[in-house]
Amino acid sequence: MQIGHIGLANRLFAAPMAGVTDRPFRQLCKRLGAGYAVSEMVTSRKDLWASLKTSRRADHDGEAAPIAVQIAGTDAQMMAEAAAYNIDRGAQIIDINMGCPAKKVCNKWAGSALMQDEPLALQIIEAVVAACAPRKVPVTLKMRTGWCDAQRNAVRIARAAESAGVAMVAVHGRTREQGYKGCAEYDTVAAVKAALRIPVVANGDIDTPEKARDVIEATGADAIMIGRAAQGRPWIFREIAHFLATGEHLPAPEVGQAKAWLLEHLHDHYGLYGWDDAGAGVRSARKHIGWAVRALPGGEAFRTRMNRLESCEAQFSAVTDWFDQLAQSHHRLPSAGAAANDACIED
Repeated sequence: MQIGHIGLANRLFAAPMAGVTDRPFRQLCKRLGAGYAVSEMVTSRKDLWASLKTSRRADHDGEAAPIAVQIAGTDAQMMAEAAAYNIDRGAQIIDINMGCPAKKVCNKWAGSALMQDEPLALQIIEAVVAACAPRKVPVTLKMRTGWCDAQRNAVRIARAAESAGVAMVAVHGRTREQGYKGCAEYDTVAAVKAALRIPVVANGDIDTPEKARDVIEATGADAIMIGRAAQGRPWIFREIAHFLATGEHLPAPEVGQAKAWLLEHLHDHYGLYGWDDAGAGVRSARKHIGWAVRALPGGEAFRTRMNRLESCEAQFSAVTDWFDQLAQSHHRLPSAGAAANDACIED
C-alpha cells in the first residue's frame, strides 16, 4: 500500500476526527496496528495559525512517519498556503477535507459543503497539488458520497481529483445530509474504486474484523479507514490485521495491558495539553477515559466520578486504581464486540 511514493505498513487507517486524532491518539493507534493516521483538520485561516489550538494540531514531535495533516477551507490560495505551512512543520502528506458534515464547518462552505460547488472544489484541489508537488508531498482527498441522495457526485469529483494529481481518495459511505445517521452504503465507494487508478479507501461503520473483511470484499477498496470504533478501543487495528491474515480472532487484551496503554496515552496527552489543574489536559482527557471504560463493568459509574476530578494527577491515579480493581475479577477485558458501539459507527 502506497500513497504516491510513500510506503505504508498496512492498509488499516485511523480516520481524521476533530478533537480526537491529536498526536497522542495517532501515536497510540499506530503502535496498536494502524498503518496510517491522519491529523484532525487544521484551518487554512492564517489568523488562527498562531492560536494554541492550531499549534497543538500542528504538533508532530516524535510522531512516527508518515505524518499526514488534513487541511480545511474554502479559498484555493489560502488552502495552498496552509499546505505549505504544514509541510514546513513536518507534514509528509496533505489531506483535503471535503467530508466533514459539521454545521459550523459547512455553514462556511468548507468540508462536505464543497461537494456542492464542484468548480471551487477542483480549484482547491489543483492549488493544493501545485503547492505540494515541488516539495514531493502527495495530496489526498477525503469526501462523502455527495451532499444529499439527489446529489451523489463522489465519482465525478474523484475522477477530477485524480486528473488533478491527487494520490489517494477516501470515501465515507454517507451523504452530508445523512450526517452520521443511518448506516453507511458501500456501492458508491465501489463505484469510485472502479472509476480510478489511484488507491481508494472505504470509510464508515467499520467496527469489527468481520465488517472490515466484508467492506473490502464489497468495494474492492485498497484500504479501510476506521474512526469512532477506535475511540476507547485503539487495538481494533491489530485485531482486524490478525483476522484478515488468519481468519481468527485475537483474544481480548489483558486488563493490565489495556491499563498500560491508556496510562501511556494519558501521559502523552497531558504532555501536549498541560498538567495544570482544571486545564485543557484534564478536561480533554475525560472523553478518552470515558470511551475506554464505557462498555466495561462499572464503567459508567466510574466515568461519572472521574468527570468530577480537577487535576491530571488525580485523574491518572483514579484510572490506575480502577483498572487494578477490575483486574481482580477479570484477567482480560470482557468481550464487548460491536455492543460497545452503536449498530452503525460514524467516522
